[in-house]
Amino acid sequence: MPRELSDSSPLRRAWLRAASLRPGCPPVVVSSADGGVGRSTIVASLGAVLAAAMPGPPAAVDATARGWGGLEHRVPRRNDGTVWDLFAALLHAGHLDPAVLDAAMQHGTSGLHTAIGEVRRTATRRPTVLAESVRVVEALRGPYPLVLVDAPVADVAGVWQLFAGACPVLVARAGVDSVQHTMRLLSQLRGVGLDEATARTVVAVTATVPRPARQVRAAVRQLAAGVSAVVSVPFDEHLARPEPVDLARLRKPARHALVALTDAVLAGCPADPDQAAGLLSSPTRTHSAAEDTGSADRRAR
Repeated sequence: MPRELSDSSPLRRAWLRAASLRPGCPPVVVSSADGGVGRSTIVASLGAVLAAAMPGPPAAVDATARGWGGLEHRVPRRNDGTVWDLFAALLHAGHLDPAVLDAAMQHGTSGLHTAIGEVRRTATRRPTVLAESVRVVEALRGPYPLVLVDAPVADVAGVWQLFAGACPVLVARAGVDSVQHTMRLLSQLRGVGLDEATARTVVAVTATVPRPARQVRAAVRQLAAGVSAVVSVPFDEHLARPEPVDLARLRKPARHALVALTDAVLAGCPADPDQAAGLLSSPTRTHSAAEDTGSADRRAR
C-alpha cells in the first residue's frame, strides 16, 4: 500500500475490493447537476487511488465533448493521443489493439491510463460527441478491469441514461445551491424510472474554500438520505490547481476522503474481498497484525 495512504482507516477494505474486482464491472460514470464543480478532478483523483490499489491499471475517458479543460490538465502527457484516436481506430478496425492503446493513452503518476479529450477542430480531428465516447468506453472494458467516465452535466438525456448500467457518481460543490441542484437532479432521475440507479449513487461534495458555510452541512445530511453514500472532499491546494493529480502531494484530510470515496464507489462493483483477504493473509502478516493490535491496546490503556 502506498505510504502516503497508509494512515487511512478504510484503506484495507478499499484495497481488498479493488484487488478482487470481477470481470464485467460496470463503468463508473461521473457527472453532476452543475458545471464547474470539479468532475474531472474527482475522476483523476479517484482513478489515481484505484490505480494504486488494483493489480491492473484502470482507465479513464474524457467524454465531456469539450474542446478545452477536462482531464487533459489532470494527467501528465506522454504522447499526443486523445479519445479521438481511439474512436478513429474503432471506425477503421472495429477494435482497439495494444499498439493503439499505447499510442493514445496517457499514464498518471500512480498508473491510471487516461484518454483525454480532443482539443483540435480540423478536417480530420474534433472532440467526440457523447455517443462516440460511449463506444470507446465499451471497447475499453475489454482490456481494462474498470473504466471511469468523465461525463457531461447530467441534464442531457444521454448522460443520465448511462446511469442505469453503471456505478453512478455525482459531484457537487460544497455550497447550498449546488447541493440542492443535485437533490433536484436525483428527484428528476427517480421521476424517469431510475430509482435503483439513484439508490446506488455516490455523491462527492467538493470544497472550493477551506471552510465551507455551515448551512452546507444540513443540506448534505438531507442529500445523504436518498443515495448510497455522500463523501465530503475537503479543500486541498493541490486539487485546486489545474495540474496532474499526485497522491503524494495531497494533504491527509484529502487523502482520507478520496480513499473513503473509492471504498464507497467500489461497494457497487462486483468483487470478492473475502477471497482477496485470504490470498493476502500469511502467518507472518497475521502475527504482525496481532502484535500491532496488542500495541494499540496497550497504548489505549
